[in-house]
Amino acid sequence: MWQWFHEWRRRRLLRRAALSDELWGQAVARPRQLFAGLAPDEQRRLRELATRLLAQKRFYGGGGLVVTPFMRASIAAQACVPILNLGLGCYAGWTSIVVYRESFMVPREEIDEVGIVHSGNEVLAGESWPAGPVVLSWAECAPGADYPGPAGNVVIHEFAHKLDMLSGAVNGTPPLPGKLSAAAWAAAMETAWQSLQEAAERGESLPVDVYATHDPGEFFAVLSEHFFMAPAELCRAFPEAYRQLALYYRRDPLVAGWC
Repeated sequence: MWQWFHEWRRRRLLRRAALSDELWGQAVARPRQLFAGLAPDEQRRLRELATRLLAQKRFYGGGGLVVTPFMRASIAAQACVPILNLGLGCYAGWTSIVVYRESFMVPREEIDEVGIVHSGNEVLAGESWPAGPVVLSWAECAPGADYPGPAGNVVIHEFAHKLDMLSGAVNGTPPLPGKLSAAAWAAAMETAWQSLQEAAERGESLPVDVYATHDPGEFFAVLSEHFFMAPAELCRAFPEAYRQLALYYRRDPLVAGWC
């Protein structure tokens, strides 16, 4: 009985909140490498997830920005790619997405090694808060935006933080499914993290954005960007970390032909 009721509610929502074919086509046209390899069933499921996400989350324009239906659909489509095989429940517990026209400033306080508090502002393209909103700069997350290069994607980055936060801390280890070994995950990520840190210290060209060296949480978010946007490059650089991400996200973009 309850299963029938939930299915009825799902179908009713999809009918009432349906995105037009034209709007959806525009939303998944770019970035091409994110959507081009989706099989027909995956395209259908992505559209359903995005429709349900739009029904659950409220969009607000920061700094007077008017958030258009295209902006909403584009952000939702990108945000739902990582959870295509995980489910919308991964984004439960918060309700708002705030979109600014450009990068935005947030106040920061840091305590140095001798205990002195330093205050200032940090310019960001995106931010995620535990149980709070995802904040995005449209200039950096719009289709065709080059953030921070062809393999970057600020929407995936910030929504990867939301997945990470499900463990209770932003530490680069989201809740792992039972079939995924925590020890194997930790070993693969630690090896890749150390390799990246050492390469950065030597001043070498890095296979992923340097922001990944900031902390394990940023490392996971940046690797998630590359996993979906440039999987072949990530697999060459960190094959074991790539394997763990494929097990976690329950898909392999290389096998799916996304590259």
